[in-house]
Amino acid sequence: MNLGLTQEDEAFRIEVRAFLAASLTEDLRAAARSATSVFQDKRFSMAWHTLLHARGWVAPSWPEEYGGTGWTRMQQYIFAVESARAGAPALAPMGLRMVGPAIMGYGTSAQKAHYLPRILSGEDYWCQGYSEPGAGSDLASLQLRAVADGDDYVLNGSKIWTTHAHWANRMFCLVRTRAGAKPQAGITFLLLDMATPGIRVRPIVTLAGEHELNQVFFDDVRVPKANRLGRENDGWTVAKYLLEFERGGSSAAGLKVGLERLRQITKTRKAPGDADVGDFAYLEKLTAVEMAVEAIEITEHRVMSALASGKNPGPVASMLKVQGTEAMQRLDELAIEAAGYFGVVEQPAARAPGSNIEPVGPPDTLQAMPRYLNNRAATIYGGSNEIQRDLMARLVLQL
Repeated sequence: MNLGLTQEDEAFRIEVRAFLAASLTEDLRAAARSATSVFQDKRFSMAWHTLLHARGWVAPSWPEEYGGTGWTRMQQYIFAVESARAGAPALAPMGLRMVGPAIMGYGTSAQKAHYLPRILSGEDYWCQGYSEPGAGSDLASLQLRAVADGDDYVLNGSKIWTTHAHWANRMFCLVRTRAGAKPQAGITFLLLDMATPGIRVRPIVTLAGEHELNQVFFDDVRVPKANRLGRENDGWTVAKYLLEFERGGSSAAGLKVGLERLRQITKTRKAPGDADVGDFAYLEKLTAVEMAVEAIEITEHRVMSALASGKNPGPVASMLKVQGTEAMQRLDELAIEAAGYFGVVEQPAARAPGSNIEPVGPPDTLQAMPRYLNNRAATIYGGSNEIQRDLMARLVLQL
């Protein structure tokens, strides 16, 4: 596998860098720096989304026929790396990276014509209705009932840990349409409007003191059968297809930004009790996570090669999900260790984008603890890492 850039790719990288330098405002960069999870505040992610859409660059991985860029896999990778290095805010992934590809793969012509342009423009902002109070990593045990009634399904139950449901106007949702059979065989995939009567959103405040998650309640909510994606009772197939895209994205670029942020924290440590720059145990851990990030980057190149030949990420998506989330958590732990006493100071107002409040300690330490707390969930959401290891054992090792 040749990792060097061709002349065309190098020219493309120069073009991308020029666009980022001209388009990224300091407000957008500051918002990206202040983010404490993989999800950016909607105000800033959609502002960046709008700029990219105007350039025609908002969906690099989509086929040209649906409004994608037509870029090669290497160009997509270059764009991701350069965007991360330039400090661009993260885009909301639920539409562009998750339900969009699922609609392309399983949607009707009418569904594609309706939803895909609205995802590209940002008119529709999506959330994911998967987990329930009794169905997290064991997602197949979900119990949100959808009973057929004429041309509609009538939904009753709830979803939990629903990221950005308070901002979303659309949800893609797994529901139970048949009981008594194998759990996976009775699930259906629906696309629904969050303004539908009977939907109620209740906030969940995280350990970091932030409102990112929600519980969503459904009381006799009517969803047209025309909003079903795929066949009735075959939603598990659609969900697995979608999860390959959720787990198989590029994370090395963001991890490298995290590494650079950690190096900056290490350089500015001054408080008594901070980890010593000459502490070989600390440096050994830092070197180990740097090696892990390099390995993830090489594996992502392998995935790009497979995708370029028309293959889906498959089981390697599970491997990248495990390695990427665990490397992120190791970076977070080292950031807390490096920040020392400053890492435990709670300063939500100081870390807000555009804040003029003077932080206690080096500014680079402001987000260390909130990131650590928020990212503890990274090895659970998207299918827990224990489940991913089980998948790899069965699909790769045939155990």
